[in-house]
Amino acid sequence: MPRSINSVASRRRRKKIMKMAKGYYGARRTQYTAAKNAVEKALLYAYRDRKQRKRNFRRLWIQRINAAARQHGLSYSQFMGLIHKNGIELNRKVLADLAMNHPEAFKAIVDKIKA
Repeated sequence: MPRSINSVASRRRRKKIMKMAKGYYGARRTQYTAAKNAVEKALLYAYRDRKQRKRNFRRLWIQRINAAARQHGLSYSQFMGLIHKNGIELNRKVLADLAMNHPEAFKAIVDKIKA
């Protein structure tokens, strides 16, 4: 009995990879093996950078909070320590937004924790 090859599934798998490689440069778009390598690498980068995006945003929020707190005579660590001590449950994302877009509200928080 001859060996059975499932060419339908093979073609579907290759088409899926080639579709994902649209927009790549040169052989990475046209040749299956190069496209497969490029797509696998791209998927690894995408997975890694979904994690890194969260870290980067947290760093940005901390920088913004630090800058705003220093305008009111506090360092970031002092400010966050007082926030937790006073039981104010605002996360860094919200605090950074207040510091950037609503400085009067941020000042009210600083006045409350200083008192």
